[in-house]
Amino acid sequence: MAEYLKLKKSNCANCYKCIRHCPVKSIKFSSGQAHIVSDECILCGQCFVVCPQNAKEIRNDIAKAVELIRSGKAVASVAPSFVANYPGATIGTMEKALKQLGFSEVQETAVGASIVKTQYENLIRANKQDVIISSCCHSVNLLIEKYYPEVLPYLAAVLSPMQAHCRKIKKEDPEAKTVFIGPCISKKAEAETYPGDVDCVLTFEELSQWLRQEGVTIEAGEDHLEESRARLFPTSGGILRSMIQDSQEYTYLVVDGIDNCIAALKDIKEGKLHKCFIEMSICAGSCISGPAMERNSRLPVRDYIAVNRYAGKKDFAVEQPGEQELIKDHRFIGLHRQMPGQNDIEEILHKMGKHSPEQELNCGACGYNTCREKAIAVYLGKANINMCLPFLKEKAESFSDTIINNTPNGIIVLNEALEVQQINSAARQIMNIRNASDVLGDQVIRILDPKVFLDVMQTGRSIHDEKVYLAEYQKYVEQTVIYDKSYRIIMCIMRDVTEEERQRIDKEKISKHTIEVTDQVIEKQMRVVQEIASLLGETTAETKIALTKLKDSLDDE
Repeated sequence: MAEYLKLKKSNCANCYKCIRHCPVKSIKFSSGQAHIVSDECILCGQCFVVCPQNAKEIRNDIAKAVELIRSGKAVASVAPSFVANYPGATIGTMEKALKQLGFSEVQETAVGASIVKTQYENLIRANKQDVIISSCCHSVNLLIEKYYPEVLPYLAAVLSPMQAHCRKIKKEDPEAKTVFIGPCISKKAEAETYPGDVDCVLTFEELSQWLRQEGVTIEAGEDHLEESRARLFPTSGGILRSMIQDSQEYTYLVVDGIDNCIAALKDIKEGKLHKCFIEMSICAGSCISGPAMERNSRLPVRDYIAVNRYAGKKDFAVEQPGEQELIKDHRFIGLHRQMPGQNDIEEILHKMGKHSPEQELNCGACGYNTCREKAIAVYLGKANINMCLPFLKEKAESFSDTIINNTPNGIIVLNEALEVQQINSAARQIMNIRNASDVLGDQVIRILDPKVFLDVMQTGRSIHDEKVYLAEYQKYVEQTVIYDKSYRIIMCIMRDVTEEERQRIDKEKISKHTIEVTDQVIEKQMRVVQEIASLLGETTAETKIALTKLKDSLDDE
């Protein structure tokens, strides 16, 4: 599958939200980045909608549309959800704006929707399918084609409104180039999977970008067309509201939202549903909640009302094509994956620190519903073991505890209230504290002078390797105090230098004693020198200089 959804690599923050919301888990994480697995994706756009970092982007086809306009007659087919995306707009004001962009003609996709709904009515009257699933939503089609092939016989073999309308445009004018504009990502794939009808697909986001670039505004307007009931299609239940529901044998159902669609497909697969027509949309609320609706704030109630008001009570006056012209072939799309065996899954679970069912938390933090689903994803190369947050937390805590508890330096962590949050064994040894519980949660003043911690916290300037004598404990330490504003903690690192300091003091005592002895020797020598000065001459001065140098050398030490 072509790349319709792309990833802004620098934006991905490894929050795994896209995996949590992807109904088919077609996301792969590698090198700290999320990647969409194209052949598994159903292009529902949920990853695009929920990404908090705006890391996903839809392929932009504005340049392709511009090229079509330059090459000849380009006709825009505008999805009926435009009234929800552009409040106050009408097909007339849309036509005015789009013609400023270069389109030669602008029509409503709802005309194609009217053709499609009539064909659905014909299928129901023919009474040849036990269950009939609407085929308007290409993401629903992909979901069935890839993951529920047993349900393919129940998927209506009917063109989507986009295809039916663009085919009608080209039938009337073979020279025309068609550009569909709507709220859906999957329509880009549908147009390229079934070439010949739709030459280019733009989302409302792309159209809005293009309008801004050209300085064109879509104006508000007023118009009413009574023969426009198929404008209801983008709302939940809109297909059924457009149809004549005159069958006594069929039940008419509306299923929207990914979870509901999957649940319904499972029921159909298991033979639990019979004699029903199902309007199925992957988006909750149907197309007015499409992933490429341009507005950031989604207002489903207001949008529903806007579409409802704009639609008429009667069908479009459109000639119905023959049944053969509306047939759409749905094929099973195989996903060739070598699934792991039970031993493979168990081995991966063990690497994740899960050695029993009780340790399988199934918390969903990694994006997968269960630890076993995550293990399968690891086996398939779509996830890595470190995506398990409880496992990472336990590993990190164990690692940090090992370091802190085995370092020879004393470590004390305080909060901003100067309460002891953590203290390691080396620090307890320095201060003769038997158990950490004896001081945890208490004010640091119980064990240390708090002044240095207050100074560091107030000034924001850390202290490094300051030599301090802890009189209460008769210990010398080199003390480093650091204030971390982001975590609001104060960390004190103490290196016990008591033995080194004692050795230095002892050495100073020895040096001092040596200097005193040398002074005595010099004084004695000077007296002797004075007595025999006449005999020694210059040798006296040299002796004094040598002895003085020895004394100075000892002073330096």
